[in-house]
Amino acid sequence: MRLSVSAAISHGRVHRRLGLGPRSRLDLLRNLVTALVRHERIEAPWARADEMRGYAERLIEYAKLGDTNERAMRMANFWLTEKDLVHKLFKVLAPRFQPHPGSYTRLLQIPNRDGLDRAKMAVIEFKGNPFPPFICPRRDTEKTLLNQLLKGYREDMQRAAAP
Repeated sequence: MRLSVSAAISHGRVHRRLGLGPRSRLDLLRNLVTALVRHERIEAPWARADEMRGYAERLIEYAKLGDTNERAMRMANFWLTEKDLVHKLFKVLAPRFQPHPGSYTRLLQIPNRDGLDRAKMAVIEFKGNPFPPFICPRRDTEKTLLNQLLKGYREDMQRAAAP
C-alpha cells in the first residue's frame, strides 16, 4: 500500500476547479466580484472567496489607474456583470484605496454552513467599508495544555524574580 498526498502535487493546476468547466468558473467568479463591489461585504464558501480575492484586488489596482485608462475600462467591463457598478468602482472604491499600496480585501472565516455539506464559510469584504466591523469569534485557548504550562512557567519566573 502506498500513501501519497495528492494536495501537495499540483500537476500544472494553478487555480481551483469551481463550477462545471472553465466558462462556468469564470461566470461564478464574475458574479462574486460583482456582488462584492455592489455590497462591499459578502458571505461565500471559503474556496470561492479565496479564489475570488485576487481578481477583486487586481480589479481595484486597475481602477486606481482611472476611468480614462482603456485597459482599466476593459477589465471593469469584463469583471462587473452589472454595468451600473462601473461608476461606483471608479468614483467610490478607487479613490478610497488610492493611498494604499495593496491588500484591499479582508477574508474572515465564519462557522461552517449548516446543512448537508457543512462547507467552510468565509466573509470577504473591502477594507474601509461603511459597515460595523466584523468580529470573529475567538476560541477559548486558555485551558489548553501548552497555555497552562506557559502560565505556570510565568508564575514560577515571577516568584523567582520577586524575592
